[in-house]
Amino acid sequence: MEPQVLPDLLQLRYGERKPATPPAWHALLTVLLSHRSVRAYAPEPLPPGTLTALVAAAQSAASSSNLQAWSVVSVEDQARKARLAQLAGDQAHVRECPLFLVWLADLARLARVAEQRNLPYAALDYTEMLLLAAIDATLAAQNAVVAAEALGLGTVYIGGIRNHPLDVAAELRLPPRVFPLFGLCVGWPDDARTAAIKPRLPQNAVLHHETYALEQQDTAVADYNRVMAAFYTEQRMNVDGDWAEHSARRVAGPQSLSGRHTLREALQALGFDLR
Repeated sequence: MEPQVLPDLLQLRYGERKPATPPAWHALLTVLLSHRSVRAYAPEPLPPGTLTALVAAAQSAASSSNLQAWSVVSVEDQARKARLAQLAGDQAHVRECPLFLVWLADLARLARVAEQRNLPYAALDYTEMLLLAAIDATLAAQNAVVAAEALGLGTVYIGGIRNHPLDVAAELRLPPRVFPLFGLCVGWPDDARTAAIKPRLPQNAVLHHETYALEQQDTAVADYNRVMAAFYTEQRMNVDGDWAEHSARRVAGPQSLSGRHTLREALQALGFDLR
């Protein structure tokens, strides 16, 4: 891959107001900047050893205090994928992808090793430990995504796995203190149904120097609304309003959370006291 590709990727990632091209370049930047959500997969199976490589990459991510408070369930059985797809909002790509990964916040392993040593583990009941486990799992999953895309595979995260967490937990036979955070489709992208690189907010909306500045983001958001309006038109996406309006609707109230407004109760039912 030639270095001059990087400015083109920056243009796609930011639209009309791309930042200056970084002076340093590495092939990994091409992989990262080329990320797109893939929701259409070819029927070809994954090469042998792919899952092992992805999990090794995931386990190479940082882990708070090396507690490694996460796990992942790989799902290839078509019937189980179909059931999970239905629970996650009837998303066809969950059924279609050859490999579906469910990433878990996992405090059960720590409770078990403490019990085996006759040691207390009361700290597992505090919200900090759930956050720690969720962060660990997310860092691991993103490492797996980068590894998959470096191998030419496509991925898409499935937050809908939290729509019915108790049913997902039952399907995967999760023990107490294990929570399904999100899914991940992995497979070969279908070249006949390619996905575009979606522009992101300008850097001056998310990058703050020394202290946080909220009001200064207004211009960046206005610019982004224009960029996304053009993207929606180009991709023939039927989106009502601009990005700001679309995003505001997603946080309007509990009715916009796709059933996830009951997550606290679900977490408690799955053994998380959240003190």
